[in-house]
Amino acid sequence: MNLSALLTSAGINIALCALLSTLYSILRKQPSNGKVYFGQRFAQVQLKDQFSLDRFVPSAGWIVKAWETTEEELSAIGGVDAIVFFRIVVFCIRLFSFAGVICICVVLPLNYFGQPVHHKRLRAESLEVFTIGNIKEGSEWLWVHCLALYGITFCAFTLLYIESKSIAKKRINYITSNRQKLGLFTVIVRAIPFSGDSYSDSVTNFFTNYYSSSYMSHQMVYLPSTVRELVREAEYMYNMLKSTDVSQCGPSMVRCGLCGSSEKPFTILSRRLYSSDSDDDDRRGLAEDLREQECAAALVFFRTRYAALVAAQTLQSPNPMHWVTDIAPEPSDVFWTNLCVPYRLLWVRKIGTHLGALLLMIFFFVPVSIVQSLVHLERLKEKFAFVRRLSNKRNFIFDMVTGYLPSVMLMLFLYAVPPVMSTLAALEGPISRSGRKISACHKVLLFMIWNVFFSNILSGSVLESIDRIQSLTDIPLKLASGVPSMAVFFMSYVLTSGWTGLASELMQPFVLLCHWLDKTIFLGKGVVSYDPLTFPYHTEIPRILLFGLLGFTASVTAPLMLPFLMVYFFLAYLVYRNQFINVYITKYDTGGLYWPIAHNAIIFSLLLTQTIVLGVFTLKKAKYSSSFTTTLIICTLLFHFYCRQRFFPLFKSPSAQVVMEMDRQDEHSGRLKEIHQMLRSAYCQFQSSSSNSPNDRELQELNEYLRSTFCTFKSNSHHNSPTSGQIDQVKNEDDRELQDADDIIPVMRLNQSPQNTLTELPQFETQFETEESIIDLRTA
Repeated sequence: MNLSALLTSAGINIALCALLSTLYSILRKQPSNGKVYFGQRFAQVQLKDQFSLDRFVPSAGWIVKAWETTEEELSAIGGVDAIVFFRIVVFCIRLFSFAGVICICVVLPLNYFGQPVHHKRLRAESLEVFTIGNIKEGSEWLWVHCLALYGITFCAFTLLYIESKSIAKKRINYITSNRQKLGLFTVIVRAIPFSGDSYSDSVTNFFTNYYSSSYMSHQMVYLPSTVRELVREAEYMYNMLKSTDVSQCGPSMVRCGLCGSSEKPFTILSRRLYSSDSDDDDRRGLAEDLREQECAAALVFFRTRYAALVAAQTLQSPNPMHWVTDIAPEPSDVFWTNLCVPYRLLWVRKIGTHLGALLLMIFFFVPVSIVQSLVHLERLKEKFAFVRRLSNKRNFIFDMVTGYLPSVMLMLFLYAVPPVMSTLAALEGPISRSGRKISACHKVLLFMIWNVFFSNILSGSVLESIDRIQSLTDIPLKLASGVPSMAVFFMSYVLTSGWTGLASELMQPFVLLCHWLDKTIFLGKGVVSYDPLTFPYHTEIPRILLFGLLGFTASVTAPLMLPFLMVYFFLAYLVYRNQFINVYITKYDTGGLYWPIAHNAIIFSLLLTQTIVLGVFTLKKAKYSSSFTTTLIICTLLFHFYCRQRFFPLFKSPSAQVVMEMDRQDEHSGRLKEIHQMLRSAYCQFQSSSSNSPNDRELQELNEYLRSTFCTFKSNSHHNSPTSGQIDQVKNEDDRELQDADDIIPVMRLNQSPQNTLTELPQFETQFETEESIIDLRTA
């Protein structure tokens, strides 16, 4: 590829970026698009549809607002995860600014004049003359490349250590700042052996026996299909009752049609059935129903954070496959479906998901090879006549095919990867929604590094010199020679996937299309509309780290890529800030658990860069430079091992010293009892489908009642616990949606006590009762 093809790709992408940014600045001003571009603040902002010419004039006000937003404001919006994401972007900006000054001013001229050859005019010049491949063998100028690599590496060490130390402090502050983090009091127990009458009895007996002083109570996990069916039927029954006169129905064993396709009769029970005389029978029947739906998993609540931490990190049984414990995620982060997966099957699921990801990576090599065949049309035209005619007739078409089309094809192929990896991550069995995203982030990152970087380089090297590869031992040397030659393709990929991708992120074309279809075709019925989503960390962090990998490997070997990357990172800094402020909502926060992924990826990028440069020095027969590069690799490994020992344990579990200090302070201030009461209504498996009617108070109360009834909360009878009257007074007024970005059904925070039974109907009971009878919710 020559400079003309690169300029063609740059011109097309710059035009697309300008067009999409202009459209965004206009569309965001239209009140009808407020749900698309202001999902973060849509509930608080009342938009008025008033005509004004200013609405159709492009402006850059969003850039100013994004630039002026402070880190404290971002932390309040997106939590520690948002801070980690922008620290990765800022790290890349600082490092590649330093690398750009050194490599553009010093290394690039040495590469261009590395051999005494007659250069063509600049537009027709092959871009490979700007890479380290243009340096002649045994050149003394390779010492400059070695020193530049040392400077970039130690600058990365300094910045990485500073950022790791700062984020570790934020991680500790994340744990200590919010005293009402209920996950620190809760332990998830799986693989519960069955003994007695139910799994609940097994949990009670075990923890009363071995944790008698710290165990407070527990809550069982039920089969998710049964839970969803119960809530769905109850809400469907409520909708029928709203449009039907219940007083016309008499007691009957014949189905009256109000319950849809339910096989159970819609019975009307007398009010006296809910008197104290039938209280014991009703409770006993409800308990029997619940026992049949219990899973071998439970959430166990402890009186102190330290007791929960000890229980979570202790091997509970001589059989490691029984009584498996782990610190529970926050209530908004629990992945209820996976809690019911048998623990003995998790290793099978993990093997299956890893094999699925591996097969996807292998089969993706086919489209990558097709993409690379377009990149190397200049070499293929010597063997194929039609390629030769294409290159001779239309230079613009040839430049577009070789410079722009390959990166577009690769980007389109990659769009299918994150949803597949997210599905595989969910099948793997994480117990939290954030754990699913972290697992998907790992898988997407590995996929992109292999299929965007290694596969393109190896397939490009094969197409260049297929006759000279004789054994697998030649692959490392081909990797060293392939990185400089493939730098031009990566420049085009940065333009297409980076610059244009950010403009597309601003526009949100898919969400905007669904929004318009819903308003015009479905008349606002919400058939295809999207609720505000969470930030896709599992796709954006791998993309940022992939571009960081390209920057590291190209800094010394092909410095011409650095200006394109710098523009991308500056745009990413502004665009993603705007998206956090206006578009995405935050439903759960991992507390910075994405930083170890970024740290490992940066160290891998450094080691890969040093290995590639070492291979280049070997090919160029620079012995002394090779020796010093080997020393640099050892220093990088030592630095990585130190950081793993110094910072990584803080991201695995909270320290005993921190949680004990928190327990002492809460006990002295009296907040510990308040937290114990909040535990009784925090975790609940029931989900509500009433997101489309947030103002329907009766339906919300019905869902709250069902959840409070069936999310049973067993207490330790050996210790004093709050009475039912005290529990009824505990009202959590902070309703919070617990849905994930991929979920359609939101979950609302409980307001009713979990110890209510069907005999203790809340205030909305009068909405469903006639003069002499009420609806039996359990049988309906």
